[in-house]
Amino acid sequence: MKTHSGAKKRFKITKGGKGKKALARHAGKTHILQKKSPKRKRQMDNSVVVAKADLGRVRDLLGK
Repeated sequence: MKTHSGAKKRFKITKGGKGKKALARHAGKTHILQKKSPKRKRQMDNSVVVAKADLGRVRDLLGK
C-alpha cells in the first residue's frame, strides 16, 4: 500500500518499541491569530500526541 501523501506531511511516528506514538501539529495556528493570546499561540507551537483511538488509522495511512 502506498503512503498517503497528505498524512506524511502532517504526522510523524516516534521511534520506540511497543509504545510508538504519532505526533501532529496543533489546530488553529494558521489564521485568525489576533484574538488569540500570545500564551495560547506559543503553546500551539508544540506537537500534540495523536489520540490512541486515531493511532491505528494514522499508522495505516503512513504504512507503518
